[in-house]
Amino acid sequence: MAFVITQPCIGEKSGDCVDVCPVDCIEEGKEMFYIDPDICIDCGACVTVCPVDAIIEEYDMTPEDEPFLEKAKEFYGLK
Repeated sequence: MAFVITQPCIGEKSGDCVDVCPVDCIEEGKEMFYIDPDICIDCGACVTVCPVDAIIEEYDMTPEDEPFLEKAKEFYGLK
């Protein structure tokens, strides 16, 4: 599965996650960054550098987090 960027990223957008991603699967959107779930290799490098703890594993999502995976899929045209 993939990692998902959630609510704490909205408006923050520090971009540290982009710099450490070994497969370049993170892109900046209008309000936040998104991880391409088809490219993410689950390395977790982005999790350790996120200053607002916005990145979680898809398996650890709560019902409140699920819309953020859908937003990422829409952002990458994966619906």
